[in-house]
Amino acid sequence: MSTAHSARARARIEVTAAIKDEARRQLAAEGAAKLSLRAVARELGMVSSALYRYFPSRDDLLTALIIDAYDSVGEAAETALAAAGEARPVERWTRVCEAVREWALAHPHEYALIYGSPVPGYVAPDTTVPAAARVGLVLIGIVRDARQGPGLTLPPLPADLESEADRMAGDFASDLPPAVAPALVAAWAQLFGLIGFEVFGQFHRVVEEREAFFRNAAGRLAHGVGLTQT
Repeated sequence: MSTAHSARARARIEVTAAIKDEARRQLAAEGAAKLSLRAVARELGMVSSALYRYFPSRDDLLTALIIDAYDSVGEAAETALAAAGEARPVERWTRVCEAVREWALAHPHEYALIYGSPVPGYVAPDTTVPAAARVGLVLIGIVRDARQGPGLTLPPLPADLESEADRMAGDFASDLPPAVAPALVAAWAQLFGLIGFEVFGQFHRVVEEREAFFRNAAGRLAHGVGLTQT
């Protein structure tokens, strides 16, 4: 690679990062619905036509920010799992959940972007799916590892959920018993519901000892998917 080409590549990376940083500042100040490429360009001292060479539309910029946010929280979950080492399945699950909560509290506006209200007029493309799946895959992996040892008890599966459980398992956990799939989806939804309530202030004057409350709730979610203390 020529020196000139390398310099252009570095410059593009730097400008792209600056655009994203300014867009995140706008998210914090105005919310995703009011994100404007023109406003981003103005704050960076760029003409709009120059910014469009990096992000052709507001939706392209939103998509980049969404993928970055999903990757960031996914990395937090994966790092927590690695740090948990050979801890018991429930403890590994809980540490991952705590890491996701800590990330959300440290990045409330990015959390709102990916788990808050949909942005009017924006439809996330399929390119966001791999990043969005990272936290879920970490939790599924903990259940998968537990099944290979003595740490998984199958949750009850009502008869009217059997066909849906088969479909779910086929979609994202084909190597696990179908009974686990609905419990995993419910735990995933409840995890982000708990975090969302805290991030958006719904626990004000309701829950005071929030770390202890969350840790206990995360443990209950672990038991709900069949993880045991062994």
